[in-house]
Amino acid sequence: MENRKGTRPHIAVRPAPFFLIFYFLFCVFLVACGAPGEPTPPTPVVPVAITDLTAHQDGDGVRLTFTMPSNSVAGVKLATTPAVEILRGALKPDGSPDLSSFRVVYAIPGALVDNSRSEGHIGFTDPIAPEEIKASAGRTLAYTVRTRASQKRVSADSNVVSVRVFAVPERIASVDARVTEPAIELNWTAPARTSAGDPLPALITGYRIYRSEITPSAAASASVPPQGKNETPYSLLATSETSSYRDTSFAFDHTYVYVVRSVIQADGSELESAASPPVTVTPLDTFPPAAPQGVVAALLPGAAPGAMVVDLSWSISLETDLAGYRVYRSEQEGTRGQVLSPDLLPTPAVRDTSVEPGHRYWYTVTAVDRAGNESAPSASVAVDVTQPSS
Repeated sequence: MENRKGTRPHIAVRPAPFFLIFYFLFCVFLVACGAPGEPTPPTPVVPVAITDLTAHQDGDGVRLTFTMPSNSVAGVKLATTPAVEILRGALKPDGSPDLSSFRVVYAIPGALVDNSRSEGHIGFTDPIAPEEIKASAGRTLAYTVRTRASQKRVSADSNVVSVRVFAVPERIASVDARVTEPAIELNWTAPARTSAGDPLPALITGYRIYRSEITPSAAASASVPPQGKNETPYSLLATSETSSYRDTSFAFDHTYVYVVRSVIQADGSELESAASPPVTVTPLDTFPPAAPQGVVAALLPGAAPGAMVVDLSWSISLETDLAGYRVYRSEQEGTRGQVLSPDLLPTPAVRDTSVEPGHRYWYTVTAVDRAGNESAPSASVAVDVTQPSS
């Protein structure tokens, strides 16, 4: 159809609304990518259960030992050390665990668990008040432990262990230490009462002495190192039937820490008291060797014509830390005089080639150990240097 002027009519085209374009593009995106599902919350990490829990009475407490888990129940290695929960409960009359009686008595944050680690195991002591033990001596306590890597879920409980607790001697108040050359001598007073203040129900059968060693730097910074900061853990050094002990297996300039525990018999087993306060000892070698014995002197012709030498010898020293000998010469009886050689003599003999005819000399010998301690002088020996016969 043509208009009056013979041209086609004009038809106006309107642009589509913006929301229709957006909707079209959104539909294309859904078709291409697929609609996302609902977000899935992360699965809480659950450590595997502990299976090697053990328990025994340790003074006025129960010592628990176990191995920390390293993996989750899904078999994934734990990224951090989980927290530990200690549960205490009771047994039923038939000896089975009364699970409804278990309550959390301690919770150890994961950041602090390593403070209780020793030789690959975690050791924790649940302290029991002496009055509580006194009120029900011989009662049985049951324990289980579990770990927690998240607030939402906790591991399964460990195996259940039980232990009977009895009154033990009060801990030894103090241990005195004295350093001698052959031994570190330890002495203490035997306790006469239980930790609750009652007379001991059984005789003390002996004592156990434990020793640890710490680094020189730690020893210099604190006279008594904090528990758990020793370089080596406490290990049983010896037992004693009396309230004293001589430690001969020490080394000078090393630092040792000692604790002592009393031992009694209860329910057919040996029980230890709590450990005494630690005593720290750094033995120093301030002990001089014994004076040399058997010094003899002989006057001999020298290498040059008319020269004389004094040949000295003495018995060999039996000191285990001997460094050598010094020989002194004097022209006045009763005085030490001058040392013949600035260096220590390694063998028990020397020749004095600087003597002069017509003089009398007095010789003494001392022994020196590796710590620099010098013995008292030997008995002096006098030599008259005569003019050689022509």
